[in-house]
Amino acid sequence: MDSSPFNSLPQDTLHQIFCHLPLRQIAAAKCVCKALYSTLSSPSFRHLLRTQSEPLSLLALKPSHRHVSPHPNLHAFDPASNQWLKFSLSFLPFSALHPITSSHGLLYLWASTQSPRNALSQNSQKALVVSGSLSVVLVLTELAILYYSESDIPKDDNFSPNVLNNWLKFSSNLPSKPRSPVLISDFILTLCDVGSPWRSQWAMFKTKIVHMEKTMQWVRVEKREWGDIFDILKRPRLVKAGNDQKVYMVGGLKSSYALQSACTTILILRLDLESLEWEEAGRMPVEMYRCFVESSKFKVFGGGNRVCFSAKRVGRLALWEENGDGKSEWRWVEGVPGSGDGLCRGFVFEARLDAIP
Repeated sequence: MDSSPFNSLPQDTLHQIFCHLPLRQIAAAKCVCKALYSTLSSPSFRHLLRTQSEPLSLLALKPSHRHVSPHPNLHAFDPASNQWLKFSLSFLPFSALHPITSSHGLLYLWASTQSPRNALSQNSQKALVVSGSLSVVLVLTELAILYYSESDIPKDDNFSPNVLNNWLKFSSNLPSKPRSPVLISDFILTLCDVGSPWRSQWAMFKTKIVHMEKTMQWVRVEKREWGDIFDILKRPRLVKAGNDQKVYMVGGLKSSYALQSACTTILILRLDLESLEWEEAGRMPVEMYRCFVESSKFKVFGGGNRVCFSAKRVGRLALWEENGDGKSEWRWVEGVPGSGDGLCRGFVFEARLDAIP
């Protein structure tokens, strides 16, 4: 690189050139030599990326709870290049770890320095973790909510939560265990079963984060015009949309209102959180749904403009994508890594080069 013409260019010029490259090409360029690594790792270049570069939106898989690998990896699918990527996590100083979610380019993991193989299973199976900004993380269980923030939550004289290293603990005050909670803007949105032991009846609840220092008051989100919107879907889940004012609800479309009604396909509904109006965003093609019929259950994950589906014995993922012009398409994702039962869980990982814990 001593004789390279790059050496004669000002650093600002190099920054302007490289900030227009895709994120994967920038990461590859950092491996060329020490000079480029230093230039593309500088705080000024990271700031430029934050304002001008789009993150690499990946669909990351959660590893199975049943297998603790001595060489852990994060497997993620890049829909833009139609490729699977592998990120080694072996550099982390933990004997067991489990990626659970991501936000603003940061990866969140359950981690343990203990040797037992089940050190993580009990925690990660019972708790639901959602993250929002760089400083907000929530862990939801059936009875309690743990809230982490790097900034202090305002407290009044009559309230003294259980505080431990910026973690606050609250009673959840929900009618049942939260299902597929999402963090949208400054509030949490979740589904709860308010039915009987014999028949499920789903409802949507929300609460503002700024109200968490008081009594965790949940408000039921409903509208008379919705009618039987929750009754037509079997085992609905929420998925965060790219717009802070919208959320997806995904589930099997029932053929009737009977208790053990069969499903005809998988339906994706979109809710406008301002007008509280529903619209159909997508419907799985019949030929694709046939692969899911024989499976007793399926998993849903995604975010932004993508929703991914997996099921036992299917051997591949079904992916729904919505384009910028409002059109959507369905496709199969082949070559899923791992040797499990095919029931994949995952999350959206927006990889960035400017994210710092």
